[in-house]
Amino acid sequence: MSMHKRRMGKFGLEVPALCLGTMTFGLQVNEADSRVILDKAYDNKLVFLDTSDAYPLGGTIDTMGDTEVIIGRWMKDKGNRQDIILATKCFAPNRRGLNNWGLSRQHIMESVEKSLQRLGTDYIDLYQSHGFDPHTPQEETLRAFEDLVTSGKVRYVGCSNFRAWQLGEALRIADHLGATGYVSVQPRYNILYRDIEVDLLPLCADQGIGVISYNPLAGGFLSGKYKPGQEPEDGTRFTLGTAADRYQARYWQDAQFQAVEQLKSVIEGKGLNLVSVAVAWVLKQQAITSAIIGASNPEQLDANLAAFEVSFDEELEAACEAAWWSLPRRPVEGGYQ
Repeated sequence: MSMHKRRMGKFGLEVPALCLGTMTFGLQVNEADSRVILDKAYDNKLVFLDTSDAYPLGGTIDTMGDTEVIIGRWMKDKGNRQDIILATKCFAPNRRGLNNWGLSRQHIMESVEKSLQRLGTDYIDLYQSHGFDPHTPQEETLRAFEDLVTSGKVRYVGCSNFRAWQLGEALRIADHLGATGYVSVQPRYNILYRDIEVDLLPLCADQGIGVISYNPLAGGFLSGKYKPGQEPEDGTRFTLGTAADRYQARYWQDAQFQAVEQLKSVIEGKGLNLVSVAVAWVLKQQAITSAIIGASNPEQLDANLAAFEVSFDEELEAACEAAWWSLPRRPVEGGYQ
């Protein structure tokens, strides 16, 4: 099959419209199974990989970086680094002691060297700030990133979990510095979480910033496999270490269960797959460049890849809208959402 490709906003970088998220590799998914998933993704031209020095999700400071190691070993064994668009991130504390987190020049320069070593590569295609650092001037962060681009260790830089005002300020500062600055932003976005439509997506559309959205399946909640009153399954993001409380707070609510049940009945009545529709819905929204999909086994990739075959009629469109508007309004969260 051929993979749909898109430009990263107004910039020259081409990426597949689907990106393989790897935050489960090394904890929820062991290395052997991670390699099988990576192989299948690669065979289907899904060569855009997103990781972080903070992964695997739900781990401890001692497991951080293990996901990058798995990807690095896989690329070395396959000899396919030149075919991969590799995105990773820095921000989280991945060691103990001073200067162990954030977006200071000190932490960025230390983090990129460690990521390059773990990944077994001499460059990163897209290096992203994993969150907003209120304690470091954005000038300092953006100068450090620009130095990495100039040195050739990084090709492009992006950000993740920035609010619209934070990204807007970063764009202004980069322009003042004469730097390229962020070419992309990575926000949470799905049928059940659409807060970014108010300001972030319009900003990106206006300024030509790529949007790599994560959680298109709401951490698996939009697979439709969970039932109201059910306890979260072991080994999922809803029970996994430090991620469990966050994911339950996001989605494990009666209103979300009801919204998914109603949406699922419409979708299945049309002979469609809920996973495919959820991913397809994200991909057709304003300013979206690529959607990050995850898998705990290779078979789960099939429904994600089938998103390109979904077409929306009025009834399906209305059902997706109703899922969001049926939910109670919550305060808009700042920072990591």
